[in-house]
Amino acid sequence: MPRRQRLDTGVDWIELTTTPEDWAEADPALLRTMLGQIQLIRSFEEALLELAGEGLVHGPAHSSIGQEGGAVGSILGLSSEDTVSGSHRGHHQFLAKAIGHIAPDGPDLEHLVPGELQAVLQRTLAEILGLAQGFSGGRGGSMHLQWLEAGALGTNAIVGGGAPMAAGSAWAHRRSGTDRVSINYFGDGSSQIGSVLESMNLAAVWKLPVAYFIENNLYAVSTHADEASADPRFSVRGQGFGIPSWRVDGMDPLAVYLATQEAEARMRSGEGPAVIEAEVYRFFHQNGPFPGSAFGYRAKQEEQAWRERDPLARVASELRRRELVDDEGIDSVRRQAEAAMAAAVAELVEQDPGDSERRRIRPDLWPDPKNVDAGIRSTGEELRDLRERDLEPAEDWRDVKFVDAVAEVMDRRMGEDERIIVMGEDVHHLGGGTNGATKGLAKRYGADRVIGTPISENAFFGLATGVATDGRFRPVVEFMYPDFMWVAADQVFNQAGKIRHMFGDNNAVPLVLRTKVAMGSGYGSQHLMDPAGIFATQAGWRIVAPSTAADYVGLMNAALALEDPVLVIEHVDLYGKKDRIPDGELDYVLPPGRAAVRRPGEEVTVISYLSMVAHAAEAIEQTGVDAELIDLRWLDRASLDWDTIGESIRKTNNVLIVEQGARGTSYGGWLADEIQRRYFDWLDQPVERVTGGEASPSISKVLERAAIAQTEEVVDGLERVRRAWGGQ
Repeated sequence: MPRRQRLDTGVDWIELTTTPEDWAEADPALLRTMLGQIQLIRSFEEALLELAGEGLVHGPAHSSIGQEGGAVGSILGLSSEDTVSGSHRGHHQFLAKAIGHIAPDGPDLEHLVPGELQAVLQRTLAEILGLAQGFSGGRGGSMHLQWLEAGALGTNAIVGGGAPMAAGSAWAHRRSGTDRVSINYFGDGSSQIGSVLESMNLAAVWKLPVAYFIENNLYAVSTHADEASADPRFSVRGQGFGIPSWRVDGMDPLAVYLATQEAEARMRSGEGPAVIEAEVYRFFHQNGPFPGSAFGYRAKQEEQAWRERDPLARVASELRRRELVDDEGIDSVRRQAEAAMAAAVAELVEQDPGDSERRRIRPDLWPDPKNVDAGIRSTGEELRDLRERDLEPAEDWRDVKFVDAVAEVMDRRMGEDERIIVMGEDVHHLGGGTNGATKGLAKRYGADRVIGTPISENAFFGLATGVATDGRFRPVVEFMYPDFMWVAADQVFNQAGKIRHMFGDNNAVPLVLRTKVAMGSGYGSQHLMDPAGIFATQAGWRIVAPSTAADYVGLMNAALALEDPVLVIEHVDLYGKKDRIPDGELDYVLPPGRAAVRRPGEEVTVISYLSMVAHAAEAIEQTGVDAELIDLRWLDRASLDWDTIGESIRKTNNVLIVEQGARGTSYGGWLADEIQRRYFDWLDQPVERVTGGEASPSISKVLERAAIAQTEEVVDGLERVRRAWGGQ
């Protein structure tokens, strides 16, 4: 018989329950603060649900009534510099953090809502209603509430989407030498999400001061927790990552407070993350003013049993028991909160002049539709004082391999700017990562600036996004291959690409994502894609694609100076190429809107990027077509050099777009459509394109070559263009 031994994780998993003695010994000021905050949040939510019932809330109204105790209990011990982030149901977390920022010593129950707090309540309601005076100008609404000054980093409509960024905030706190902490709130439904679990692992490995606060309200919309997990005690997740965890009754705000204090002590002392699970209950349906029983998935008896454990009633009862507040005092707190919300509503809503039975949003409070696209990305003003260079051939040059130029410019920037950090899989090993692009950086700048990550793109890219939005650092992330972006697609597109606009242009996102196209290297369908076409459809991202080492230097310098997420695409065919860069300090920039004309011509405009620029040049020589070859360098909609493109098209009247990758994810498809809309009157024929095949490249050398474009395919493309205009 084999020997069997039961293993123990050795990690604390604690269920914390308060006793009557705990309530008797609790600081009276703490309990008064709990009462004031919970009542303010409750009255806010009740006013919101009333507006939702009238059809005045456009979009969801995910109320937190019943769950306020978890938010208030966990946030009471935080300062304004500590940070919180939440989920789609996050009004209570946002308001608890905002109230704590306005009244750090707790609200005065005799004068519950001073003018500054009244303004915050109104701005929060305005944001949820989609109005210009909201914290994000109405763009965020109910599910995207942010007030950076108060340490409210933003609630998040993607289930589990905020967990990696919360880890990034914690990383920035620790790296800056503070004892600040970050708390990320999410529900039971998020506890199975990959981004949450990856982030827990990353936070544990790096000992980050972040708490993952699970609001277990038992239902993901209508699906009970028992249906979603074999063990619905979701704090058990911490055991797998070596993270101490606390499980508490979330309807008991004091229990939540005490558990959070224990977790905070661990985090602030540098011991790493914590998990807190608070069992709570939303009194209403997932969205709107009706109970869950109205939709058939909860019993009225269940709802009534939970209502009898109302955290507001619990705190009021304990205050009365200790004779700290009497019934009149409790009623006064409620009346003040309700009056404050009535006043906020009155500022935003008026009687509909066309219907005496209805109210309407005040028309003058809506955002200006002209600003619908404002704030998608920075204006580029941050590049104004940097030295631009045209890279004229007459300058002094020195020989270099392309990949060494990649490492050199990063070395130069990291030496000049201590905010820059580099992270990714293996960037700190192998003498400069898998291709040598980070050569010498780990030795020179150490493990706290050149950071090797676990294989978890979703987590470490999301963490980098959180670091970027913190504002104290500039992360440069390497994805070993662009196909891996799909693993992190939520963080890349829903988070980093949308943050600035979604939150009303409150956030700069100084983030660089480096990756390489590896077509022709035999790595197959899941390693070889060109990501340009996908990223070009994503508002918020800038894209650079250099074809020379000298361009790479200027483009990377610009990317590192911009306050936007920038994708830097490299190509393995260029890494080993003998190239040259200007001699001297590598400080020049090639800003957005600076394409390069590699060859002047009169018959056709050939547009390309990356290694296909060289293939296009070869094809032009072989065919003898008098083509003008444009190297785009910047690929995104906002950064394209339309002046150079337009001038060339008006001269040649023919266009050939050249790229290497698959037709379905093609960058050229988007670009061709845009060119034909802008320059239709100057075109003698439809825009012609050279791409790879429909399928992703295969492992087989023969099939891989058949799937991608190179010089021969460009020759064919030029011949098609020439035949169409009747050339010889």
